[in-house]
Amino acid sequence: MSAHADLIARLPKAELHLHIEGSFEPEMMLALAERNRIDIPFKTLEDARAAYDFSNLQEFLDLYYQGMNVLRTEQDFHDLTWAYLTRAKADNVRHVEMFYDPQAHTERGVAFGTVTDGILAALERGQRELGITSKLIMSFLRHLSEEDGFALLEESKPWHDKFVGVGLDSSEVGHPPLKFARLFEECRRLGFKLCMHAGEEGPPEYVREALLDIAVDRIDHGNRSMEDPALIEVLRETQIPLTNCPLSNLSLCVIDDLKKSPVKAQLDEGLLVTVNSDDPAYFGGYVGKNYTAIAEALDLDGDDVVQLARNSFTASFLTDAEKARHLAEIDGVLQHLRM
Repeated sequence: MSAHADLIARLPKAELHLHIEGSFEPEMMLALAERNRIDIPFKTLEDARAAYDFSNLQEFLDLYYQGMNVLRTEQDFHDLTWAYLTRAKADNVRHVEMFYDPQAHTERGVAFGTVTDGILAALERGQRELGITSKLIMSFLRHLSEEDGFALLEESKPWHDKFVGVGLDSSEVGHPPLKFARLFEECRRLGFKLCMHAGEEGPPEYVREALLDIAVDRIDHGNRSMEDPALIEVLRETQIPLTNCPLSNLSLCVIDDLKKSPVKAQLDEGLLVTVNSDDPAYFGGYVGKNYTAIAEALDLDGDDVVQLARNSFTASFLTDAEKARHLAEIDGVLQHLRM
């Protein structure tokens, strides 16, 4: 048990790097396969759990796309999202900014509206019943072409008022940010916040492209920026957030030991780093477990843990007034603990 487990449990948090398809637990995969009468390679829960074992990003993505094949109906996407929200509630998550991958569904024949409306219905329910606010981020798959991205942007037009921003994810190496420069320029013109996965398996140059050439609002992962002192300086000066995902990094062998996570170094450098779960069903834990694991591995003190919780709201796309309300709640928790 982490020395800070009680503090972590009590602190309000925002989660800013969460792929809803990555919260697809094996139990739900089997249940939806049965509900939708779809054959999957796993006959038992043990088989499915054994498959959730991989050694790099591509092996994970192969399983990730195979698993989501059972997601077919609006109800499926609602149920997937609702299951995540109930787990987030248990971790004291008050706000989530959620990625989803429409291209992974439309290219297998599931309508854009089926996916999006199911997720949105659960997010609206989450605010009503759980008190969790949310924003949705539509991600482009970087292994596809920029033209495919423009086609998705056009297809999604009736829902543009439902998204706060766009993201870029999937296989990183060989698909640099500048491959999507025109697409992201158009997304900025449309008023979307810009997020890009960069510097997870890709080199520091990918972070540089996303930060300086694309001028993103948030860098997802960004681990390898720590190899470039000039990048560290830009990140400190601009306070462009980094959404770090410790257990994901460990599962995908981005690091071979949580003690090698850059989170503490990023905090010490004054960077706006946050802790998130990424694809929690596949990577061994939701956001609370990421906090406790990284606090233990890096021997974080209580101030570090509180700073990570504060950063999660500061780095969000909430309004300044909404951020201030959450930060004041953190202050209230600390005051209560000192009494």
